[in-house]
Amino acid sequence: MSPLHILLALLVTLIWGLNFVVIKVGLEDFPPLLFCALRFALAALPLLVLRGPLPAPWWRIVQIGLLLGVIKFGMLFVGMHMGMPAGLSSLVLQSQVFFTVVIAVLFLGERPRPAALAGLLLASVGLVLIGVQRPLGDSLLAFGLVVAAALAWAFANIATKRSGASDMLRLICWVSLVPPLPLLGLSYLFEGPQAIGDALQHISWRGIGALLFIAFFATTLGFAIWSFLLRRYPASQVTPFALAVPVSGLLAGWLLLGESLSTQGWLACALVFGGLAITVLPAGWFRRGSRTPTG
Repeated sequence: MSPLHILLALLVTLIWGLNFVVIKVGLEDFPPLLFCALRFALAALPLLVLRGPLPAPWWRIVQIGLLLGVIKFGMLFVGMHMGMPAGLSSLVLQSQVFFTVVIAVLFLGERPRPAALAGLLLASVGLVLIGVQRPLGDSLLAFGLVVAAALAWAFANIATKRSGASDMLRLICWVSLVPPLPLLGLSYLFEGPQAIGDALQHISWRGIGALLFIAFFATTLGFAIWSFLLRRYPASQVTPFALAVPVSGLLAGWLLLGESLSTQGWLACALVFGGLAITVLPAGWFRRGSRTPTG
């Protein structure tokens, strides 16, 4: 990869890591389900200028929209609203990597490397440590919601893989048309019309800024750059950069929100991060150090 494209990949991981802090800020102004609905409504606006046929079958777009927008982001936003820290949310959500591997084995017949299985085990130990150190009650429930959001994202990954779409920007914009109405209905049912009205009536510039960031930077710009890199380079060169998302999320939570982790929490983060690295990085990365020149 060229230096410019490496910088672009790092920019995406920075945007996606910072996004968790921005979500936390936005949840101060919006109920979580309403916030999520507005995010996808704005993310679909580029379709006003993006022309062409559907990038995938309509039923596949609906499937991805429900999994990714309604279930995944709905549970993520609710979990963070209930107290899940932004930094830990960014880390736990990356468990979608090994969830995706397991689902691919069950439904696509893929066979992961032994090293990938070891990575899955290591990351799962880290997740257990994170869950154990959370106090019982809403915080533990919030942790479970973020883990469930990661599982929904894994199913969305498989659906996206089967969609056959090549233009990921147009796909994500069409997918963004699906979640707003279901999420608005859920918001009306569980959050209530008064909470919706109060949020829209007393919206602050911080809330507007958070909404614009997650709609256009984290969704539209982030996926546009990511899809460009995936089309230009092998996936094995691009996907390892996603491992920087939890790091940037944790640092952003520490720097901007004053979030802290105990020693056990940092150990858990290291286990998850190490497990994800073993799972995602190609096997050749671990063999380079042991190669010797031959005559």
